[in-house]
Amino acid sequence: MNSVEATDAAAGGDDDSQHPPRSLPVLILGSVGIVYGDIGTSPLYAMKESLLHAGASPSAPEIIGIVSLLVWSLIVVVTLKYVVLILRADNQGEGGALALMALTQRALARRSTLVLVLGTLGAALFYGDAILTPAISVLSAVEGLKVTSPGLEAYVVPISLALIVGLYAVQSFGTSKVAGFFGPIMSTWFLVLGLIGLVHLVANPAILTALNPINGLWFMTSHGIVGFTVLGSVFLAVTGAEALYADLGHFGKKPIRFAWLFIVAPCLILNYLGQGAFALSDPAAIENLFFLSAPEWARLPLVFLATAATIIAGQAVITGAFSLTQQAIQLGLLPRLEIEHTSATERGQIYLPTINWLMLAGVVALVLSFGSSSALAAAYGIAVTGTMVVTSLMAIVVFAYGWKWGIGLALLVVLPFLAIDMAFLAANALKIVDGGWLPLVIAAIIMGLMGIWMRGTRLATRKATESSEKLTDFTRMMERSSVTRVPGTAIFLTSTPEIVPDALRHNLKHNHVLHESNVVLTVRTTTAPFVPEARRASLERIDKNFWSLELRYGFLEEPNILKALIQVRGGLKFDIMSTTFFVGRRSIKAGRTRLMPRWQRSLFIKMARHSYDAIDYFQIPANRVVELGTRVNL
Repeated sequence: MNSVEATDAAAGGDDDSQHPPRSLPVLILGSVGIVYGDIGTSPLYAMKESLLHAGASPSAPEIIGIVSLLVWSLIVVVTLKYVVLILRADNQGEGGALALMALTQRALARRSTLVLVLGTLGAALFYGDAILTPAISVLSAVEGLKVTSPGLEAYVVPISLALIVGLYAVQSFGTSKVAGFFGPIMSTWFLVLGLIGLVHLVANPAILTALNPINGLWFMTSHGIVGFTVLGSVFLAVTGAEALYADLGHFGKKPIRFAWLFIVAPCLILNYLGQGAFALSDPAAIENLFFLSAPEWARLPLVFLATAATIIAGQAVITGAFSLTQQAIQLGLLPRLEIEHTSATERGQIYLPTINWLMLAGVVALVLSFGSSSALAAAYGIAVTGTMVVTSLMAIVVFAYGWKWGIGLALLVVLPFLAIDMAFLAANALKIVDGGWLPLVIAAIIMGLMGIWMRGTRLATRKATESSEKLTDFTRMMERSSVTRVPGTAIFLTSTPEIVPDALRHNLKHNHVLHESNVVLTVRTTTAPFVPEARRASLERIDKNFWSLELRYGFLEEPNILKALIQVRGGLKFDIMSTTFFVGRRSIKAGRTRLMPRWQRSLFIKMARHSYDAIDYFQIPANRVVELGTRVNL
């Protein structure tokens, strides 16, 4: 009953059109707290891991070269690619892998299997990253206790697990009450990062030579495979860059850009330069570089602040996973899952119990399996690099055909960034045997489930409707029929409005009646995130007793059929007290057909059984519903 309309006429709008009117400073502060949690905690481990991969005792030129790579990665990948370029590719103010996929489909003006594969791949890779981020972030912060309180080293993992379990346990209460603290805490975090870096920079200004990109290129070209290995760790500094684009719909372009250019980027660059300056002065401190770079009196408070920052980073990626799942459900990539609203005013604040507990299980397993942030660093990054490559490939299509740049100009602009993405991907590929396989396996499982769900849904629909007649033929036959007519309106939900709905056939077969007015209702999801109310409904009269109604929703909207019916215009009045909704419930069983491999069929049947009830999903009054079952053998 929910399908994707691949080519929608709605064009992208202003990126702030869907946001409540809030002042720019408030939005900037909010974006600092939500958007930059992941990338903001990278100084905890990015510099340390990069220097450790350079050797037991890196020389001064090597330290300067690595710092140069870190700084210029932030400038090129985050600032130029995402802040300047990719943020412009908004889908009515929304961003992220699936929003970009829908925008790419619209730019091509047709459905593309390749674009669908790229979009689902980007979404699947995000889930792999979403499980790793809370694990590595919280572990790296709590590991500060090794510096401040060495006697507590044995409790790092238990404390990390307690914080992580608590983080996921409170998700059902929503983030509205604590979200107001995110911005101030993260702003304090970034200011502290900048201040620590500035102190060491003043003490050892020689590190400023790292601002010359030639030093980074020298390190890369003169150290063979070591330079390539270090590049995989350098990439840890830009993990979270995809959040700039994914969280576009929450804040808009201007606040995200202002926050990066005037708060986040200066503080991060200062901190990386400061850590490099401290490493030049004391190479022995590299093992715990970040916490040792702070004054001794400030290290324990810094551990608490870092822990708070990493919890916020984890919260941001959890809510991102909830939003991405909602989009995937609306686009027909996943079965309907239970979605709970945790705020009466903010529709974007949602909670998905199934996703929440599955993610918690994955994060706990990671912490127990790897045990330290250094071990997890080997698995971290490859999923993000894959997502960045996917973003660049789809951006070429949008720029070339959606923006009418032409393929030549689009390639000229995007290929340099794609080359950098591919270099980072190749460098991170070296981590596969050390744990990098993990996010790839997670992404493969998620993508496989999406593929099975889409294929199974298509085959089940085809199987259920293969013997059905066309709706136009049926209505002509009913005009001549003497079947009993009962007063009121009957609404039959279907995903294939051109043929007779299962519920209509079964109602006529078993009850031998038709209502005076019969409406065949189809709910479609468009490639735009939102649909204006004026374009919500299309009502077409088939004959004096039958109507065809199509309701359109964006992939970020939740269908509310009752509300939409009240606003329908066109000659048919809906009195809810005399309207009955007929919903067909398909029971998928394993048959003797070979439409799907047995293992895929079993998975699809399990997913279908756990799909959330259509009555609740479409917000239909339960006391006005009649369900009629149909058995489909696959």
